[in-house]
Amino acid sequence: MLTALLLLLQTRAALIAENLFLRKQLAMFQERNARPRRAKPAERLALLALARFFNWREVLAIVKVETFIGWHRTAFRAFWRWKSRQPGRPSLPKNLRELIREMAAANPSWGEERIADELSLKLGIHVSPRTVGKYLDSSSPHGRTPDQHWATFVRNHAKGIVACDFMVSVTASMRVLYVFVAMEVGSRRILHSNVTAHPSAEWTLQQFRECLAFDHSYKFVIHDRDAIFSTNLDSELKGFGLRVLQTPVRAPKANSHCERLIGTIRRDCLDFLIPLNERHLRMIVKEFAVHYNRGRPHSALGPGIPEPPQAEAPASPHRHQLPSGYRIASTAVLGGLHHEYRLEREAA
Repeated sequence: MLTALLLLLQTRAALIAENLFLRKQLAMFQERNARPRRAKPAERLALLALARFFNWREVLAIVKVETFIGWHRTAFRAFWRWKSRQPGRPSLPKNLRELIREMAAANPSWGEERIADELSLKLGIHVSPRTVGKYLDSSSPHGRTPDQHWATFVRNHAKGIVACDFMVSVTASMRVLYVFVAMEVGSRRILHSNVTAHPSAEWTLQQFRECLAFDHSYKFVIHDRDAIFSTNLDSELKGFGLRVLQTPVRAPKANSHCERLIGTIRRDCLDFLIPLNERHLRMIVKEFAVHYNRGRPHSALGPGIPEPPQAEAPASPHRHQLPSGYRIASTAVLGGLHHEYRLEREAA
């Protein structure tokens, strides 16, 4: 702008002389075949702006005419991109977009209209079905498949599912032992556990007889594709009124609850103890199972305990104070590896 103001103040003769002077210098560069450097975006815009006031084709020398026209087209596209930087209606707030995706993931059978109706009738958020469809996964029709996810199936039938698996433990004499555990998925309760040095289908079937000998309300059993869980074992389980669900190949997450239980037994128990023999390992696992069912809080339950005590903790006048007339008592578990705490009345 300052250069343009100075040019306006000059006389016509001075402008003609300066123009000729600049053209003579440009002719010298052309005679020496000097290669011009690549023009910067600001320089291109300046040349495009000046080209509006005269016939630029007669004096263009640093680039070809096609290149100069290309600069103009690029500037035109950039201008309209800037002018159309917010196409269509404004996006929904971030929290509402996340809510729509959470509802779609948690309810695989819901479509766009079902989610829009849920938002409108129950939450007071009026969004059209087409707007809901914008924020769903477009890789499948209507944002997802209508099939029920495995995690949803397990969650809906958790109280009727028994999950089981084997884990390995090594004794002090380097002997490999196998630990069998079966749990109720709904309550996270360990139904049965046992130890053997030679696992087989017959031995495993006997473990199911011991934990499911009486009338039960379970409908499904989840286990992997290990050879121990033979076809004969599965047919015998059907006689117990159970339907066997085999996990896919190399998919430990399909039996995630039992895998998590095995990890807990290792991290909270066997990683700190060295079993001396099979009998010692069986005693350790049994004691930890009692602690797991009756004394260990589980965050997945709220937090809660699989077999909660009958007596509830007495009310306290303040959340940071103990109830009056009570004291804290503890019981050692596994020789002091863990402790269980409770309230007891103080002696009068």
